[in-house]
Amino acid sequence: MDAVKRTRLDPAQRRAQLIDLGARMLAERPLEQISVEDIADQAGVSRGLLFHYFASKSEFHLAIVRHSSEQMLQRTEPSGSDDPMLTLRSVLASYVDYVTENRNTYVSLLRGTASGDPQMREVFEQTRDIMAKRTLDQLPKIGLTRTPQVELAVRGWIAFVEEATISWLRAPAITREELIDLTVQSLPALALAAVGFDAGPDLGLLQSN
Repeated sequence: MDAVKRTRLDPAQRRAQLIDLGARMLAERPLEQISVEDIADQAGVSRGLLFHYFASKSEFHLAIVRHSSEQMLQRTEPSGSDDPMLTLRSVLASYVDYVTENRNTYVSLLRGTASGDPQMREVFEQTRDIMAKRTLDQLPKIGLTRTPQVELAVRGWIAFVEEATISWLRAPAITREELIDLTVQSLPALALAAVGFDAGPDLGLLQSN
């Protein structure tokens, strides 16, 4: 990438610029290989100025991860549809597309050394918490009550979606549509297993689409 021409920015703009540059660089290399020197050079600022905005390299990396997680959550915001299964399909389609477009970033964060850092793991878990809440909020629309069993099933489903998507990126033996179908259909199956078949959800709606 060409170095960014130095311009005068207010503190919030400069901080956002540095994080955005870090996120772009993350698409090209693992997080641990993003150096302060490279970012400072791209931004046209001194290394010391970068540390005016971030106390350490680790704090800067953490800000990059938070930024990337926020981008993913924005892209996968549920639609306003009254059809929960349509909403689920739309969210998963957006998720698969985002991950495909940001493949290196996604795999680096979930499978790289960053995943072993406690603060990084906290960001990942906060992201999964939001994803789980969004999913759980849709379940009453198909007659499922939120219980500890259902909550656990949804968390397990999110882990399944992450793993299935990473495996698909590495070896796409099925199509994008088939991957989306697989992840969409697996949620009702897990939810039904969690509540038992006598709990009374709308099976027709669950098994549609």
